[in-house]
Amino acid sequence: MEAGGGEESLDVQGAAAAAEPSFSGHKQTSAKPVWTLLEEAAQMKTEGNAFYREKNVRSAIGRYHRALLVLRGLDSDVMTSVKGFGPEPPALTPEQEAALRNTQVDCYNNLAACLLQKQSVDYARVREYSLRVLQWRPGDVKALYRAGVATLEMGDAQTAKQYLTMACREQPNDANVRKHLQRAEEKLNRELQKERAMYRGMFSSSLKSTSREGINQTNRAGEGV
Repeated sequence: MEAGGGEESLDVQGAAAAAEPSFSGHKQTSAKPVWTLLEEAAQMKTEGNAFYREKNVRSAIGRYHRALLVLRGLDSDVMTSVKGFGPEPPALTPEQEAALRNTQVDCYNNLAACLLQKQSVDYARVREYSLRVLQWRPGDVKALYRAGVATLEMGDAQTAKQYLTMACREQPNDANVRKHLQRAEEKLNRELQKERAMYRGMFSSSLKSTSREGINQTNRAGEGV
């Protein structure tokens, strides 16, 4: 049980590393034609989807991770940070760029979905993957929803409400979106009530202190007479 969990954790960490530049990974992929790499990544994503439908989350994570690794050397955004220190990424046609982004978006979205299926959810990682999707596809409902859920679980109800509100505008009849949006609103309301109670307590204490000071001053004035 522990060994399996450890391997899955490595797969998830590797998926995050797919967004970081790697000279060795780039050299391995640069020898292949761009369309071949795009097709390999798309095939791995398809295999990951099949594993996910079979509830084999660990294997699904592994496939999505490998798809992202294949695409890493083609992504000019990733390779910009090491420009001049290794081979330049190949120039992509608009069709190839679209295929690259679509596969990346699907893989990061699906990785977030996989992590939410685990018994112990890494909400920070779910949010990270979802926000990466939103960088490329700002109105993606699944990413908005998962970013909202993860952010809410991490304690930031205000930001979570923003994500979930946007998701609800796109999918107003989605029961899960509405449920978590209601949770965010309820948490914000509880926080507001606590804040109001705190200020009422502070105000009440201030009034009592002022009242006591007034009585003491009156008594001292009477003693002086």
